[in-house]
Amino acid sequence: MRSAYDLELEDLSELLPEEPAYRARQVFDGLHGGLRRVDEMTEIPAALRGRLAEILPAGLTVVSERSADDGGTVKWALELDDGALIETVLMHYERRSTVCVSTQAGCAMACSFCATGQAGFTRHLTTGEIVEQVVIAARAAAPRRVSNIVFMGMGEPLANWKNLAPALHRLNGPLGLGARRLTVSTVGHVPGIRNLTAEPLAVNLAVSLHSADDRRRDALIPLNRTYPLGVLAEVLADYVETTHRRLSFEWALIDGVNDTDRDLDELAAYARPLAAHVNLIPLNPTPGYLVRGSTPRRVAEFAAGLAQRQVTATVRMTRGQEIDAACGQLAGRTKVELRTKEETDVGP
Repeated sequence: MRSAYDLELEDLSELLPEEPAYRARQVFDGLHGGLRRVDEMTEIPAALRGRLAEILPAGLTVVSERSADDGGTVKWALELDDGALIETVLMHYERRSTVCVSTQAGCAMACSFCATGQAGFTRHLTTGEIVEQVVIAARAAAPRRVSNIVFMGMGEPLANWKNLAPALHRLNGPLGLGARRLTVSTVGHVPGIRNLTAEPLAVNLAVSLHSADDRRRDALIPLNRTYPLGVLAEVLADYVETTHRRLSFEWALIDGVNDTDRDLDELAAYARPLAAHVNLIPLNPTPGYLVRGSTPRRVAEFAAGLAQRQVTATVRMTRGQEIDAACGQLAGRTKVELRTKEETDVGP
């Protein structure tokens, strides 16, 4: 157990065998429905609160917090109990508040334009570590209520299905978020998509596509060499037919790489049979990937071109560039800052 949120109600009961049966329920409800730390659970005797503080896993520690967009975007670097760093982002919009959650420390997918992919893979997050990110963001969002969760942070969510699946149920159950408010993103992890298709909880699926040509997608997303576009299309068609949920494609527009008229034709031909909606995202600049996002004019032209080709598309707002918004950047910068501080503290 790495987080208090790894504990089910039964686990808490086993930790407190000498307590009345309702105490475990009080703690569980306080952590989830109440979004409270143990020391805030005043309905529990002080002695028990002190004991719980000693025996419950420490969980996540905020080591960096940065805000942008006049407080509309907040990004945290969070330290795990083994020292690994992850990121969580809270984004406020007029009608909703969305939390972008990490599922792994680092990522093994090695996508060329992603700061997390450049950093490599450390480990999977536990169910509790996934859930606790939402709790941290929800506490910070108050009095606004978190309405949507997107699994688009560090890591490939479907590669961590063992821990992701119970996290989805925990968010949908004790934390009270509707399944339609949960969106899982993938770069095309075919076994994971099959798992999600068979999952009775009808969450949304977003596929980071970025190219509809196998050769160019191989260069952007190495997993495409294992599960090429034809194979991916087959499992996505099964997902749509089985779940009756709308499929989304994420397309980070990169100047001169995937924003040409040819890319428009290829994307439209791929998306139409799947009735997929396309989210167009101007690329956030990433150190190590020396290209730039498409110009605002080209983004607008690309969106209009999809509409002309009978594909629905939305241009997603780029948030928080000044706080290292691209996935993995804040964790990487925080790691360097912490290392520098340690070296400075030790001194010559």
